[in-house]
Amino acid sequence: MRVTVVTLFPELFGTFAEVSFVGRARTQGTLVLETKNPRDHGLGKHKSVDDTPYGGGSGMVMRVDVLTAALEAVDAAAAAPAHRVLLTPQGAPFSQSSAKALSEKEHVVLVCGRYEGFDERVRSFVHEEISLGDFVMTGGEVAAMAIIESTVRLLKGVLGNPESTHEESHQGSLLEYSQYTRPAEFRGLGVPDVLKEGHHLKIAAHRKSEREERTQARRPDLYARYLQTKPPEKPKKAKRPNKAQAAKKGDE
Repeated sequence: MRVTVVTLFPELFGTFAEVSFVGRARTQGTLVLETKNPRDHGLGKHKSVDDTPYGGGSGMVMRVDVLTAALEAVDAAAAAPAHRVLLTPQGAPFSQSSAKALSEKEHVVLVCGRYEGFDERVRSFVHEEISLGDFVMTGGEVAAMAIIESTVRLLKGVLGNPESTHEESHQGSLLEYSQYTRPAEFRGLGVPDVLKEGHHLKIAAHRKSEREERTQARRPDLYARYLQTKPPEKPKKAKRPNKAQAAKKGDE
């Protein structure tokens, strides 16, 4: 997978690209992470990338011609056009399903804004818009890092145990079950007995129930979505009597 971040501050991604799962993915060759500075296509002596807004207003707006030139330069250097993502508070909320969808793309370009935002016409040159949530940051770089990390960890071979992604929070619209490790007792707080008994079916049932209860209590919006997609439970089949029971009933 290739990820290109269009940013005025490429130096922010230096250490980020070297550590944890991102660094591992790059070392393995699973991920190619690069940056593109729109100032390379800036105008005039000072390589300007922004201008005052038409109609007046505070702050500066990033120019559509400069950003489009940067995007086209990225495509020109690649084997095929990339999937372009604009990082903006007005975008669709980022989710686990968003990360999964991006992880299946060969090349993703994340466009980071600064100042008061983008010229509206930039939206015509991207494929989707993503937001981390209902808040505003100075730029899109932190959002880009969050999206990269949550996406890259889903790539094959990046996590040591691929099963780790199967029952995480937000997988299947449920939060993750609680986790415990040693010590078994700490300041009066213990570990549920079912987790120490080693009965795998009981543990699975306990964790499933806990995921549902925790999601219903903490994120009723997610729980409502879960109920909409939850497959109907199959009716339990009545147990057939064994031969000894059938013979005994016949004698009666």
